[in-house]
Amino acid sequence: MGNILILGAGAMGTAFAYPCVDNKHDVSIVGTHLENNSIEEINKNHFHHGLNLEVLKTIKFFKHESINQIMKEKIDLIVLGINSKGIDWVSQELKKISYKDTLPPLLMLTKGLSIYENKYELLVDKLIRLLTEKGIKNIILSAVGGPCLAAGLANRVQSGVVIANKNLDIANSLKKILTTNYYRISTSADINGVEICAAIKNIFSMAIGAAPGLNKNKNKGNNHLNTSAALMRQAIYEMELFVEFLNGKKETVNGLAGLGDLYVSSAGGRNSMMGAFIGEGMTFSEAKKNKMPNVTVEGAELIFEIGTKVKKDFDEKKLPLMIAMINAILEDKKLEIKWENFN
Repeated sequence: MGNILILGAGAMGTAFAYPCVDNKHDVSIVGTHLENNSIEEINKNHFHHGLNLEVLKTIKFFKHESINQIMKEKIDLIVLGINSKGIDWVSQELKKISYKDTLPPLLMLTKGLSIYENKYELLVDKLIRLLTEKGIKNIILSAVGGPCLAAGLANRVQSGVVIANKNLDIANSLKKILTTNYYRISTSADINGVEICAAIKNIFSMAIGAAPGLNKNKNKGNNHLNTSAALMRQAIYEMELFVEFLNGKKETVNGLAGLGDLYVSSAGGRNSMMGAFIGEGMTFSEAKKNKMPNVTVEGAELIFEIGTKVKKDFDEKKLPLMIAMINAILEDKKLEIKWENFN
């Protein structure tokens, strides 16, 4: 039994506490500075609105001001459940709670890909860079990938994920302490591949979500499934190319981190929902304003971040599906797919 600290009281951070508790670890969840009201409500009612369930009373929730007090105890693992925009904030918090410029092992649930000094930068690499700049040494950072929706995990449905670390022994040690009879973990040394898949699958989820609208015979049952399958196959092919371009392994795309996560994301969720509106002929701005005004669409956010560089590095003959989605979002125009360029 160990002490696990989870930073971030959102749906996934809270859901991740379940396999931790079921492995008899003591779990403390510390909310961000934006989650004080949520923490108060959870401690009062033991209900998490993001998960729509009553949370286990054995999971302890704290406001972020309590983090220094919690760190006085020996912490065996810090899990990062904040969103990608909070990575700068969390690096500052981690610096504050470091001891002699060292930290316990870190496990990142958050995914992201950005541009730094005109190069692609994974969120794990960004965090390492930020912590290193703050003088933190000997950083042990692993990442979780794969098709695991928060609500399903919190309800203990059968789920499979992959934990990645360049040092496979570290990944295997995490597997040992976190695996349950419903939360099944594989391991990988290809942290680049796992993290790239986790990020770019959101773009391809939008493309696959567009399939019903792209079907000209819209009232003919499930005819769009042919289109969905064609888009899925092309998406996997392009993910392999992109992963290899960023020094990941194409084999990773065919596992839980790639194919598995893409399947779950395209079957439902915010990205596929946006894709459905775009497939019906809406522009991104129309769909965002009229259909999803208060919803963050990760695939679109990623396109705004990396789309221009992707178009410099690839052409539409190499990545016809990805470029089509990038053009639709960046130029705010109707989706036009060059089917003739599909592999």
